[in-house]
Amino acid sequence: MWLRGLRLTAGTTCARNQFPHVPHVLGKIFAAHRKYRRRDADMASSSTEMDPDLARQLFFEGATIVIFGLPEGSEFGIDSNSWQVGPRFKGVKMVPPGIHFIHYSVKRLVGASGETGPRSGMFLYLEQKEICLFRWDSKEEEMVAAFQEEAENLREQLTSLDRSLGPYPYESLRSWVSLTNHISKEAMLRLQPACGTICSFPEVLPMEEMTHTADRAKHNLPRYDTVCQNYKEGMSRLPQMKQKEGTEIRFSQLPEKMYPKNASAAEITQHSMDLSYALGQLLEINYPGNPLAFLAELQFSFVCFLLGNVYEGFEQWKNLLNLLCRAETFSLQHPDLYSEVISVLYHQLAQVPTDFFIDIVSQNNFLTSTLQVLFSFLCSAPTNKDLRKKALRFRTHLTKRFQWDFEEDPQDCAPLVVQLPEGWEKAINTDQSAHIESNAEIPS
Repeated sequence: MWLRGLRLTAGTTCARNQFPHVPHVLGKIFAAHRKYRRRDADMASSSTEMDPDLARQLFFEGATIVIFGLPEGSEFGIDSNSWQVGPRFKGVKMVPPGIHFIHYSVKRLVGASGETGPRSGMFLYLEQKEICLFRWDSKEEEMVAAFQEEAENLREQLTSLDRSLGPYPYESLRSWVSLTNHISKEAMLRLQPACGTICSFPEVLPMEEMTHTADRAKHNLPRYDTVCQNYKEGMSRLPQMKQKEGTEIRFSQLPEKMYPKNASAAEITQHSMDLSYALGQLLEINYPGNPLAFLAELQFSFVCFLLGNVYEGFEQWKNLLNLLCRAETFSLQHPDLYSEVISVLYHQLAQVPTDFFIDIVSQNNFLTSTLQVLFSFLCSAPTNKDLRKKALRFRTHLTKRFQWDFEEDPQDCAPLVVQLPEGWEKAINTDQSAHIESNAEIPS
């Protein structure tokens, strides 16, 4: 067999072990998502065979991804599908043109049986009849793209490779397109790392070597051969790391300040409650004159998180969503953008099980409280009629599917509880007595 059974879509065998730098909450999220996708796998495996004439046409008209040397037992996937690699696997055929995300996790040589390493992936934009050729580099442990000329030389050999190429699972195409319909080729190239590969564990390098005692003394750091006195000192001995240049996903930088320069106290308060200014600044810098292009990054970051196992993708998605959901003035000015935002969120949340966000919701309740603010102004009278109607339907859908309550006041609007110092009651009583006595001296 070229592939051995459909497997999980997000996360590998031991998600918790692969994400030690990520909060424990995400380990449970990926576990829940594995259960969800396994149910989808059962349905996909029972689908009917494709018509032979249609399959023949798609074979020659669709794109082909050829991969030589990927170790047997590894996990390989394209879009929202993944499999375990068998001995004859050499790629995927009949791939529809457009945006795709291929991802892989290589089988570990040591450790538990069947365990795979961290996931790596890359976005591809495929043309009709295009051939992409990759070779496995065992030294660097990554797939390396061949030159296009070498890939084209394989065209005459495609028929002989047919038995080693798996067909693209068209039953999942509709859901994949709904997750990426705003990602253009230009957006993909702008956001993807310069190296082309998105790693759940990108390579990091020390910011300074500090291999000599003099280097550490310059930064007032203790010698390595001295006994560590406490946790803080131990942390200071660790080298400061930075991600290897060229491996960073090129997400948009969020505004450092949510308000204009020289803003008054009242303006700072206003812009902190309504993030329209911050959202406008981000769009003006990164997507000038085309606010809808912003949705490509919202989708890109979600796919990086969901399929690439990249925690930074989740953080960017959350931050972008926070800006969108708290920009009331901007929503009134751009109803078309917010109508598309609802569609994007609808399809993104459709990809996860109902308990997918339970742990995240309990951690600062970011999703329900953020969407609650969004609905508070999208479902109100000043909003465009069609947008308001769409927002109401979306709120009803989320309430029914996830059992989220959007009627209560958001947590960030709750009264602030302040701890008062000891003896505050006595001090207040003394002040009140003095105030009464002083008032008694004033003639009526």
